[in-house]
Formats: sequence, C-alpha cells, structure tokens
Amino acid sequence: MNILLVYPPTPDTFWSFKHVLPFVSKRSTFPPLGLLTIAAMLPPDWQTRLVDMNIRPLKDEDLLWADYVMVSAMVVHKEAVAHLTERCHNLGKPIIAGGPLFSTRPDAFPGVDHLVLGEAEPVMPQLISDIRKGALERAYAATDRPDVSASPTPRWDLLNLEHYVTMAVQFSRGCPFDCEFCDIPHMSGHVPRAKKPAQLIAELDDLRRRGWKDMVFVVDDNFIGNKRVTKELLREMIAWRKRTRAPMGFLTEASANLADDPELCSLMVQAGFKKVFVGIETPSAQSLEECRKLQNCGRDLVAAVQTLQKAGLEVMGGFIVGFDSDGPDIFKRQFEFIQRSGVVTAMVGLLNALPETRLYRRLMNEGRLEGDTTGNNTEARLNFKPRLNREFLIDGYRDLMKRLYEPRNYYRRIRTFLKRQNPAGPRLRVSRSDMVAFVKSLWLLGVWHRGRIGYWRLCIGSLLVRPRQFPKAMELAIMGYHFRRVAKKL
Repeated sequence: MNILLVYPPTPDTFWSFKHVLPFVSKRSTFPPLGLLTIAAMLPPDWQTRLVDMNIRPLKDEDLLWADYVMVSAMVVHKEAVAHLTERCHNLGKPIIAGGPLFSTRPDAFPGVDHLVLGEAEPVMPQLISDIRKGALERAYAATDRPDVSASPTPRWDLLNLEHYVTMAVQFSRGCPFDCEFCDIPHMSGHVPRAKKPAQLIAELDDLRRRGWKDMVFVVDDNFIGNKRVTKELLREMIAWRKRTRAPMGFLTEASANLADDPELCSLMVQAGFKKVFVGIETPSAQSLEECRKLQNCGRDLVAAVQTLQKAGLEVMGGFIVGFDSDGPDIFKRQFEFIQRSGVVTAMVGLLNALPETRLYRRLMNEGRLEGDTTGNNTEARLNFKPRLNREFLIDGYRDLMKRLYEPRNYYRRIRTFLKRQNPAGPRLRVSRSDMVAFVKSLWLLGVWHRGRIGYWRLCIGSLLVRPRQFPKAMELAIMGYHFRRVAKKL
C-alpha cells in the first residue's frame, strides 16, 4: 500500500515567520508533527512518503504514486485544503483527512472522502484494517481520550531536518482550565494526559542522534497542566543533557501560574527551556472574568511576566481585544501593558469564535455569530457582532499592531526584556545559519530598512553591556522584521 502524507502550505501569519526564513536559509519554521506521528502508526510493510508543501510543491506524480492521500490541517489551511481536494479528485485519489480543521467542522468538507475526527490513536487499527479491505467508512471518531503513552516516536526519517528552524515533540495533551474562547477542552479535554518521561527522552535522543542541535518546540496545550509529572520529566531531561551533552534548547506553552512555582521555573531553565508562550490575553480584570481566564484573575500579570524573565525565560505573550467587557481605552491599555512588561513577541488578535468553544455556542445562542474564523490569529476581522463599534475595533487593532512593531517601540521592548532577563541555563550554540542571519541583518536592518538607528543602538549596546545576550538581541531584531511585515498588511 502506498500512502502519501501531505501537509498544506501555511499562509503568511504571525507564527509562520515567513519573513525570517530567508535570514536563516530555511524553508519552514515547524515540521508537521501530526503526520509524522501518523506515519509511525502505519504498517511497516506499507510505503510512505511525506510532502510538506511548505518545503516543496506537491507534484502530480506524487499523487499518482499514492493509493491514499492522508492530509492533516489546521483551520488556517482551509483554503489550501480546498485546492488539494480538487487536485486529488481530478486524479482519482481518495483523501483521508484529520486535524483541528476537520475535527471541529466535519460537515464543512463534503468533498473529503474520509475523516479522522479527534485524536487518531484509538481509531488507527480500524482505519488500517478497512484500508486493507478497501472498505473505508466516511468518518472515524474516538469515543475515549487515548493514553498518549501509546503514541509512537514520530517518523523523523521522512524529513530533511535541514529545511526546518525548529523541531517539535509532544509530552502531554489537555489543559485543566476552561477559557471560553479556547477549543482545547473540546479537542484534548480538561485532564492532562502525559507520556512517560523516558518516552519523551527517547524521542529527543532520536533527534539528537540524527544530528539535531537547535530548538525543539514542546507543543503541549499546557506544559504545566500536571506539574508533578512535568517536574519528573524535567529532572529526566536535566540528567539526559548531562549524560549526552545535547546542545538543543526548548520552548513551550504554559499558563501564567508557572510564575507561582520557583522550583518548576528553575527546572525548566536547567533543562534548557528558553522561551514560554503564555496566554495573558488582557489587562482588563472584567474581560478576564468574562472569558473565564481564572488563572490570570487576581494577579499582577506584569509581575508574573517579570518573574519568568528573571528566572531565565523569554515570555511570548498572547493578547486579545474585542471582549464584551472591553472599554474604548483597551488599545491604550494593551499597548502600555506590553511595553511595560517587556513581552517582545506579543501576538495580539481580535477575538474570534472558534467552532466547538463555549464562546461559539454563546454567541450563536445570542444571535451574534457571523460565520467562521480563518484561523489567522492576526487578521483584522471578527466573526461575530461585537459590543464596541466594529470599525472602531478593527481600526484600533490595526493601529495597535503597527505601534507595537514600529521599530522605536519594538527595540525599546527588547531592551526592557534584556535588562530583566537572567541569561541562566545551558548556553545554546551559535550555528552557521545564525551567523549568516546576523550578516544579512547588518544590511537589511542596519542599512536598508527604517529603524536602522534602533537596530545599531541595540546591536552595539548589547555587545558592550550584555555580550552573553547578544545572540538573543539579534534574534529578536530579525523577528521584528517579520512582525512589521505582518502588521503592515493588516
């Protein structure tokens, strides 16, 4: 049996880092971890190929080779999936599709032949059996949350690792919190389910043996959802680093209550974690209560960010405007909060209702829902009737994004972060691609583009005052170019 695994091209979004890739001579930021994991579940006697369309185009001969085409996609890939479906049908190739795009709206894809809804592990044996028999059902859906320790090591051999900026692994699924706008409770549940620490160490060691030396994204819904299990893993990672001298670093997603646990912060830094994405959302206490972001309520969020920075972690923040409780001053408050906190990578989005969220159902019951979201976190549109004037919200959002990533404000935020960050933990290597990126930035950011004075001030100041943080300063400067391009097109 010939199985072709296809990952659609990701459009130019905040997290695509499309405008950073030329600096580092890479083709994509992250690999398609879901497809690599599915590939590891297929029978070893089947032939499998992977086409990541972010790396190279999908050719007709790829499709003609396949007996079945397996596609995994997120909401942001909807348009690309429509084109892919048409191509497969024109060549008579059946599609088996899974991932968040299909699991939350299965009825929206009548052209897709077969669907895997939700987590794949429980249904793969039946799916494989039906493929062998040539008698597939329309949809396969798990009735229970699977034990993720049964999930296999991803098929890294299907990738050319050199094309990617960051690798990805998963330790746990699920989040104990219940934010109204979030679809994780529907997708992965409230009770975190984790692999055995030794299992994730084996995956990391597999990457190490294959020559991977750079960053690894631990893609958990909330890495600290079960703190006890997370600490067990971190202790194993620290021992593994000492044993193997593995040079890679890590980033992940976690809730703001990470700042309440100094031991957990210390273990993460010792294990090599350098960045953590935190859903901060808003400085408005009323809006936090509205969306049930209870883990952020009643705390000084700027102080929480500073605690993590001083521990040695770079905080990447998620922010939202457009809550019913937001007042006309929300844009001013968001800007001041982000600048004061030193959250350099600040992903600010207009509130949109994702399918299968409590927000989606509430707005539907209130008659305020106006279609689906595109899945692009930084797009100047809402899919519901807001309380504030729509044009006011959209115009204010565009202005906020442009102000945040205007060179003067952006470089000021970098300096604020560098002053607070304790550059603790293992030092990461400076790769050849890092050096090439720096040389390219000297011309593009230091000569050609607006903001050159801020760039040189950051460059020289970091070298003289904080030489250990110089690589981080340059990394953030280059990322700022991407963010400005994203903000400019709003």
